[in-house]
Amino acid sequence: ENLANKVKESDFEIISVTKKKGKEYAPKLFDLTGLQVYCNTKFGFSADDTLKIVQKLYEQKAVTYPRVDTTFLPNDVYPKVHGILEQLSDYKTLTQPLLGKKIRKSAKVFNDKKVTDHHAIIPTGQNAYLDAAHQKVYDIITRRFIAVFYPDCEVNNTAVIGKADEVTFRTTGKVIVDKGWRVVFDASAPLSNQNNEQNKEADLLPAFEKGEKGPHQPSFLEKETKPPKMFTEATLLRAMETAGKQVDDDELRDLMKDNGIGRPSTRANIIETLFRRKYIVRKKKLLVPTSTGIQLINTINNQMLKSAE
Repeated sequence: ENLANKVKESDFEIISVTKKKGKEYAPKLFDLTGLQVYCNTKFGFSADDTLKIVQKLYEQKAVTYPRVDTTFLPNDVYPKVHGILEQLSDYKTLTQPLLGKKIRKSAKVFNDKKVTDHHAIIPTGQNAYLDAAHQKVYDIITRRFIAVFYPDCEVNNTAVIGKADEVTFRTTGKVIVDKGWRVVFDASAPLSNQNNEQNKEADLLPAFEKGEKGPHQPSFLEKETKPPKMFTEATLLRAMETAGKQVDDDELRDLMKDNGIGRPSTRANIIETLFRRKYIVRKKKLLVPTSTGIQLINTINNQMLKSAE
């Protein structure tokens, strides 16, 4: 508090800005779990809702087979990409820049080794009549598909040092130089359900200039560590996929997919069964165990039955 009051008296001055060029890749195409996680987080849909919606989209021939656990496409889909993009007439403003030139082929998208019977969920290019919920799911599947053919987003990873009253402060973050694939998710883009997602990102910095200075309002936060958060359907699906190991790394998560609880096509049903048997209930987005559910777990003495192992 003393320090905050002391530095408040003098102007804050930027004394150094260091930039390092970097790239950000487009989000991966959807597998079923990825789509369920996204739709639960963004739209509040349950895993079962999303499965039913994407199944209906598949039956209307608007998207490819949905019960999949890969985010990749086989190489033999590449020649069809141009045709699919051409047919996405509602997304003309986004597909037009891609159609005039050779379509990008990235190993982050095309990999025969990562595909078994079915590939990632993508639009077929065929039109279907969709209500609001179906439109939301279709929209994000289509945008992900378009985005992987756009250039990478170019960023400057930036470290900024400033000082006030001889006390130095440092922050790091990124400055977007060239949006690349991000334009596909801009709020201004047609049909978008996104609220300009990149503006919500915590590590985006404004463009600082060395030497700029002015008044400032110092603040500090006193916090306590909290116990782990309760599951939402999105976080539970990820935990089931990796057998309870909280892995944020995409590569590692792929490696552990063979050892998950359930399969992409059965996880929604497993969660619905817990609701049906009144072992868990929904409180807003959180999944909360009932007294019945807690008693059940306390009654089971065999640890093996309760362990993802």
